[in-house]
Amino acid sequence: MQPVDHSRRQVLKGSAAAMAVGAIGSLGALYTRQALAAGDPTRNLPIPSPYGPLSPVADRTTGLPLLQLPRGFSYRSFGWTGDLMGNGQPCPDKHDGMAVVGFRRPRGDRFGRRGDRVRGTEMVLIRNHERGGAAPIDAPAMYDTGDIGGGQFAGGGTTTLGYGARGWQTLEPSLGGTLVNCAGGPTPWGTWLTCEEIKTNAASSTGHKHGYVFEVHPDAERTSGQPLVALGRFSHEAVAIDPNTGFVYLTEDDRNKSGLYRFVPNDRSGRYGSLQNGGRLQAARVGGQQNADLVVASIGAEYKLEWFDVPDPDLDSIVAPSGFPDISAGETLSGPFAQAWSEGGLRMSRGEGIWYSHGKMFIVDTSCGLGADGRKGRGNGTVWVLDLATQKLRALFVSGHQLAAHNPDNVTVSPRGGVLLCEDPDAAPAGSPDQYGPGTRLIGLTRQGESFYFCKNNVELTSAQIANADKAIPEGDYRESEFTGACWDPFGRTMFVNIQTPGITFAITGPWLRGPM
Repeated sequence: MQPVDHSRRQVLKGSAAAMAVGAIGSLGALYTRQALAAGDPTRNLPIPSPYGPLSPVADRTTGLPLLQLPRGFSYRSFGWTGDLMGNGQPCPDKHDGMAVVGFRRPRGDRFGRRGDRVRGTEMVLIRNHERGGAAPIDAPAMYDTGDIGGGQFAGGGTTTLGYGARGWQTLEPSLGGTLVNCAGGPTPWGTWLTCEEIKTNAASSTGHKHGYVFEVHPDAERTSGQPLVALGRFSHEAVAIDPNTGFVYLTEDDRNKSGLYRFVPNDRSGRYGSLQNGGRLQAARVGGQQNADLVVASIGAEYKLEWFDVPDPDLDSIVAPSGFPDISAGETLSGPFAQAWSEGGLRMSRGEGIWYSHGKMFIVDTSCGLGADGRKGRGNGTVWVLDLATQKLRALFVSGHQLAAHNPDNVTVSPRGGVLLCEDPDAAPAGSPDQYGPGTRLIGLTRQGESFYFCKNNVELTSAQIANADKAIPEGDYRESEFTGACWDPFGRTMFVNIQTPGITFAITGPWLRGPM
């Protein structure tokens, strides 16, 4: 891989400053509008999309109608499961978290004119693969090459993609030997933090444990493959960094026993490897309230957070004490969560995506709410916003019905301040849940706090279609597979996103200014 153009790193660092301040600043009005929603503390229906109705759109790469989008939008697919990467290895499956982390000059300067820096560079994206025991990704950086049990090996990791003025360019492996790399997050200094979403006390035959965060450099040869142990060992979902303090905020995905964490680094130089120099893992609790229960929420609910140190971030999981609420007997608590709970820490249902935007953290709890059977933590999901200046956490959006949003997972915010959610329903609804037929959706939020459909999964392929597109996936109906890894280029021109299974990445362009994105 070619060296990253660090002179352009400021584009990424400065993208938050380029946010539409008015859009983010309108959150107060958004809260008010939602709170007045006919006395209902949730949203039950979407509004018509500001971008217009959805219809199938043909992929500009394969010609297949893989997505439903509004009029005027187009896309190119890339990096399908089974596509050959730069080293000749088939692309791994289970595409998940992803972000644009920087820019680089492509090998051989294959496109662009002399002196044309925009056309002569490509954006670098790093993409997770949420794989468990499987054939390892053969990458320049490897963490665990041992047997994890039953002759299985750690099959997770990351791949690195290049996207330039002429579209998709490169695909390379970057990290292997990890497990269940779900989400993560970009750093302000142009790297990617990939998270293992696994809670286990087991070690592989080489003595490696799992459940950590790893830093991946855009130049895979510079990636160490070493875990950031001080960031905790638990079922990680995502991370986001406050560029003003250097604090790393982390979510935990462990139903009804998930904490909210932040890491205070010793080294705040903001450079690759600085997080390896240790720091303090902290957990959140609600001021004046022991073990605050956030697994059910109402629009506008607000809590003032305070933070305290977790003594041993690498502590093994423990069996939950008798009577721990809303879980089955014998379930385990992660070591960090057990320590946090003992000191009055809060709990969420399942902490998923987290994204920094203009002084705020947007945090998704995918199953916050009550299920149809009345059980806590079985709802359709909530989006929280944490104001980093005041440390007040407020419920921005609460879905009361799968039509409004069905288990949002990853979240991103566009450079114009538009909030976009990736759906990952635990149990996809049978039949046709909306007017566009079955399938997961990309959900947008208006500045008034209403949800709308921006995009719908339309991947249903026959063997003939797959063969004509020169792909190597099984035929099938993949419309209920989750969207993952939504992110934007720093200019707000292209939105990138994955469908996890069969494993496809998309670059979507179109008339963004027609709506809030």
